Amino acid sequence: MAIVKVTQDLIETSLRAIDWPAQDAKTDNDIAREIATNPDAAPILSAAQTAAAITRLIRQRLGITQTEFAARYQIPIGTLRDWEQNRKQPDAPAMAYLRVIAREPEIVARALIPA
Repeated sequence: MAIVKVTQDLIETSLRAIDWPAQDAKTDNDIAREIATNPDAAPILSAAQTAAAITRLIRQRLGITQTEFAARYQIPIGTLRDWEQNRKQPDAPAMAYLRVIAREPEIVARALIPA
């Protein structure tokens, strides 16, 4: 695998090479068709699917089970399972909490230990 150093000049050159009027003229159907025919394109996820993926990713990055995650961060296990299995979507405060856990998992866990 080759490593490419991304420089400001490289970014600017790449942006100048884009046909912006052609990009702006694309419809949602055009974009969906391009995504569908590109084997390297990631699928477009709904907000609920994105939340489920984020929740799983945070827990997996920490290397702990659902039960351990739920206990450590005081989230009901059923709620966590619903989020991860895309049965329910975390509301805005829950997503904010998950973002804090993602950035500072040890601090959050420590803050939740009963005094």
